[in-house]
Amino acid sequence: MDIKKVMVVGAGQMGSGIAQVCAAAGYEVVLHDINEEAVEKGLSRIKKQLQRQVDKERIEQKDMDNTVNNLATSVDLSNAANVDIVIEAAVENMEVKKDLFAQLDEIAPDHAILATNTSSLPITEIAAATNRPEKVIGMHFMNPVPVMKLVEVIRGLATSQEVFEAVEAMSASLKKTSVEVQDFPGFVSNRVLMPMINEAIYTVYEGVASPEDVDEVMKLGMNHPMGPLTLADFIGLDTCLYIMEVLHEGFGDDKYRPCPLLRKYVSAGWLGKKSGRGFYTYE
Repeated sequence: MDIKKVMVVGAGQMGSGIAQVCAAAGYEVVLHDINEEAVEKGLSRIKKQLQRQVDKERIEQKDMDNTVNNLATSVDLSNAANVDIVIEAAVENMEVKKDLFAQLDEIAPDHAILATNTSSLPITEIAAATNRPEKVIGMHFMNPVPVMKLVEVIRGLATSQEVFEAVEAMSASLKKTSVEVQDFPGFVSNRVLMPMINEAIYTVYEGVASPEDVDEVMKLGMNHPMGPLTLADFIGLDTCLYIMEVLHEGFGDDKYRPCPLLRKYVSAGWLGKKSGRGFYTYE
């Protein structure tokens, strides 16, 4: 299965990062979102990231130019009609994804792979919205995509071996290390990470320690590069809550019950870095 042209659906932080690494690897990339403003913001983010790498002499100007030349933008989903793979990086909502995959199934050519960057939702359920469940797969990149080397490749119930191998080979071409994961709530990364973050929030909620001290323990005591509460703010507390709810519902186990303080912060609009306030305050 030869992949040459890629559509990335969703031009936010994750989608633009995926589009950047695909374009840098020589793929022809279409960056899609629902309106011109969103697409242009994503493209601007990519150019800013690349310029920073040029300024730091990590890449040459010609590398940046080649990457940008490999990028096209789209606000019309019908542009999926001539791609080899679609990588969806839209909002983490099952109904949105199912609707999107049903549309892509109608538009994309028969050979095209439909991949989702979901961080926690069932691949099998997303695939059921299409008539090609054997060509639907999870391709979960880590944030920030240009920096982080891991991709979780998640098989749905019907995902074919050919599709799995094609996505594994594509991940390698992006200079990523892929890990094969089965279709369980949270996969591996968030099944391990989110309960740790949730437990860190409980230690603040119960008055065990301040956010600063919790983070210090994990950085200096466990050699984590970033404390769990700083990381939660970076991910977005609304995203953390949503994933904990997916885990709680998916496993039916109260060890995944979201901390009440996490719910309170999200209800208050304290979503972390993107809103200016979470466990820490941001300019």
